[in-house]
Amino acid sequence: MTTDQRVRWLLKPLVWLGALAPALWLGWAGHAGQLSANPLADLTNETGVWALRLLVVTLAITPLRTVVGWAPLIRVRRLVGLFAFFYASLHFLVYVVVDRFAGLDFPEGIVSWHTVRALGHSVVIDVRDRPFITMGAATLLVLVPLAVTSTAGWIRRLGGARWRALHRLTYAAAVGGVVHYWWLVKADLSRPMAYAAAVAVLLTLRAWWAWRRATAR
Repeated sequence: MTTDQRVRWLLKPLVWLGALAPALWLGWAGHAGQLSANPLADLTNETGVWALRLLVVTLAITPLRTVVGWAPLIRVRRLVGLFAFFYASLHFLVYVVVDRFAGLDFPEGIVSWHTVRALGHSVVIDVRDRPFITMGAATLLVLVPLAVTSTAGWIRRLGGARWRALHRLTYAAAVGGVVHYWWLVKADLSRPMAYAAAVAVLLTLRAWWAWRRATAR
């Protein structure tokens, strides 16, 4: 089996299965009543945490490729990043439905322009007034152009150098995700601290390797 075949028929399907498993489990657990007494909060929290985990994995792929010496590993980095965007979008959608939509009045019915305007206004005010939501929304916005330009066609349109420069926004998204999580947690900061440490180590490694390449030239 060639390297291309191993990536296409083994590595990428494993990434798909691994990345979709949390969403499938949450769907099953919600249907089967296996979540906590506050299932909507579980959905909000878990989708957000998985978005952050996959952002960390995205950052870890290049160092891991360097350590194990298997260059084709880099070919799943965009796929992992897209799944991070998928979970971040689910996280935001659940927040909009659970936290904002459920608190509205519906004088003209649920499906109406009044409801759409009220929902939009409620989300904008919440993003403006609650710092951890401001940071979460900013992180999602950073991920949007990365998801849109993740295709081979966009790499050709932008050119390799500009595409790589744009996708360094992944670093900002990872930092933003950690800050969003840190500000959200009210008591036990151990999990946000663990993600902060992981992101700090991965970004430090990248900075060190960039410095070594620059000094070598």
